[in-house]
Amino acid sequence: MRLTRKRLCSFLIALYCLFSLYAAYHVFFGRRRQTSAASLRGLRKGAAPARDRRGRVQSSLGSEEWNPWEGDEKYEQQHRFKTSLQMVNKSTKGKTDFQVQIWGKAAIGLYLWEHIFEGLLDPTDVTAQWREGNSVVGRTHYSFITGPAVVPGYFSVDVNNVVLILNGREKAKVFYATQWLLYAQNLVQTRKLQHLAVVLLGNEHCNNDWINQFLKRNGGFVELLFIIYDSPWINNMDVFQWPLGVATYRNFPVVEASWSILHDERPYLCNFLGTVYENSSRQELMNILKQDGIDKLCLVSVREQWQPQETNESLKNYQEALLHSDLTLCPVGVNTECYRIYEACSYGSIPVVEDVMTAGSCGNTSIHHSAPLQLLKSMDAPFIFIKNWKELPAVLEKEKTIVLQEKIQRRKMLLYWYQHFKTELKMRFTNILKSSFFNEQ
Repeated sequence: MRLTRKRLCSFLIALYCLFSLYAAYHVFFGRRRQTSAASLRGLRKGAAPARDRRGRVQSSLGSEEWNPWEGDEKYEQQHRFKTSLQMVNKSTKGKTDFQVQIWGKAAIGLYLWEHIFEGLLDPTDVTAQWREGNSVVGRTHYSFITGPAVVPGYFSVDVNNVVLILNGREKAKVFYATQWLLYAQNLVQTRKLQHLAVVLLGNEHCNNDWINQFLKRNGGFVELLFIIYDSPWINNMDVFQWPLGVATYRNFPVVEASWSILHDERPYLCNFLGTVYENSSRQELMNILKQDGIDKLCLVSVREQWQPQETNESLKNYQEALLHSDLTLCPVGVNTECYRIYEACSYGSIPVVEDVMTAGSCGNTSIHHSAPLQLLKSMDAPFIFIKNWKELPAVLEKEKTIVLQEKIQRRKMLLYWYQHFKTELKMRFTNILKSSFFNEQ
């Protein structure tokens, strides 16, 4: 009986040892053989795609077996990392260090907001009583409000930094603008506002003395003044030149570049649609156009009395004139700078600008040698500048020799310059505010 038990135990021990050896063989040698067989099968089936050779087939250093999910695991890890990084970027991207609110109380505010800042307004209805929008430039968050319902004392002021856009072109407008400045002065004195800048549509003769008392350098509270037209006050320290822009008060739109704007043959060499004032250079221009049938090469439509508002039909006709002309004639009016310059740029029609200083206090050619239109010239506007309309026939003769391909390149250059001009102004404006309001260089 004892002998039988010994034999049974020996048999069980031997069986255990055999099983252990078998298991060890499969652990250490079986996987390698399977891997080799799998590799041979793969080779017999044909070469793997380049992506697989770089990712899946290559085994990692120090490993003898191929992990079929290795590529997917690496991809998932990379994807998780990228996703996390994107989430971090989004969270920091949305953060802004500086807050500025713009109060648009003149039509030029729409040029600043919609054309230069490329901001949107809600609601889109231009007749709405209250419109607002938001935009971020770098680390500066801008909010914009405009409309008839934006009235001093009738809306909440929960910001510290404001840009006030005003019209000071004529007496009635100056009175209205002064009321806004007195309101802002009270907000500053009661510490509801910390910083204020003004964008001003100045007088066309540059007679803007009424605002002097409000400037900080004269003991007032307006830290910065961005002024339209070639004011002799411009020093690029606290007074800066700002562009007139397009006639937003006549609903001139934001124009997106299109194939037709760039590539279509234009039926007219030039255009002029506008008011001809008595004893002005515009009369001289009309006389020049009538010589030698030049007016037949250009789209010309004139009126004797200025009309402040456009009808839908007149606006459409004007836009089509810009679109269908290679050049847009820009004679001086009360001031050298006119909406037509910027509107022509919107449609890729080269402005032909009468480069003469008009009567009044604008510019000082003994100091500012680039006056008039200092801002445009300082940014290398690709316009045709002439001193006298007698130069126009030669300009048009040269225009006849330019082939379509050259005109297409010229339009591209003009549209690119105009976009760069607006972007540069946006960045300059922001940097000036940051430097003055927040001491950020």
